[in-house]
Amino acid sequence: MALPLEKRVAVVTGASRGVGRGIAWVLAELGATVYATGRTIDRSSLHATNGGINPVRCDHTLDSDVESVFERIERESGRLDILVNNVWGGYERMIEAGQLTWSRPFWEQPFWRWDAMFAAGVRASYVASALAARSMVKQQAGLIVNISFWSARKYLGNVAYGVAKAATDKLTADAAHELRPHCVTVVSLYPGLVRTEKVIESAAFLDLRNSESPEFTGRAVAALAGDPHVASRSGQVLVSAQLAREYGFLDIDGTQPLPLTVEDV
Repeated sequence: MALPLEKRVAVVTGASRGVGRGIAWVLAELGATVYATGRTIDRSSLHATNGGINPVRCDHTLDSDVESVFERIERESGRLDILVNNVWGGYERMIEAGQLTWSRPFWEQPFWRWDAMFAAGVRASYVASALAARSMVKQQAGLIVNISFWSARKYLGNVAYGVAKAATDKLTADAAHELRPHCVTVVSLYPGLVRTEKVIESAAFLDLRNSESPEFTGRAVAALAGDPHVASRSGQVLVSAQLAREYGFLDIDGTQPLPLTVEDV
C-alpha cells in the first residue's frame, strides 16, 4: 500500500535534534525522501532510524553550503515538494560569565544574540525559501513551512526573540503573496511546549502535562502536505495542536495536546 507522502521530496533545516529531527523522521516514515540539514547532522541518529532520510551537513549561515544542498536535491531528485524552515540561532550561550542573559532587558543583552537570530534564523529561512521557490515555481506546486512561535505576538523572553519571530511571520505573509499565483503555499507553524532534549533536561522545573513530542509537529506538517486544499491556508499562522483537531491526528503517545492561545503562553 502506498504511503501518504510517497514520491514527495522534502527539506527539513536544523534537523540534527529537537523539533527538526521529529519533523524529518515523520515525513520519512510517511514515505517522503527527506534531506535533513544541520551543522551537526552527521552526529545525529536520523539516518540509522529511518532509511528515507538523507543527512546533509549544512551551515545555514553560509550561502554556499545552502546552495549546495539545493543543487544536490535538483541533481538527485529533480523536484522539491516540501521545505520546513526550522533552523534557528541565538539559543546558545544563554549563560555568560555565570549569569543568565536570555531574560535581560534589551540594553543589557549581548548584541551577538540579535545577529544570531537573524543570520541563523530569519535570513536562513529567507535564503532556503528563495532557493526552494525556484524549483516549486517551475513545477507550480509546493509547501513551505516556517517554524515560528508566539513570541511574534506577545513578549516572551527578550526583545530580539520577539522581533525575529515576528519577522519570520512577515516573511511567511509576504512570500505567500508572491508565490500564490504559482500554486506554492507558505505558512507559519507554532508548536506548543515541545519535549526537546533541552526541555527534558529541565523537566524538573517545567509542567509538561500539555507538552508535545517533536514528532507531533511533524504530524502537523505531514497533514498540511497531504491536504489537497492547503493553498487556502497560505499566508496564515497555524498552531500544531489546533491542526491536530482539524485533521484528526494524535501525538505519538495517543494524547491530543490542547491548542495554546496568545493568552495561555
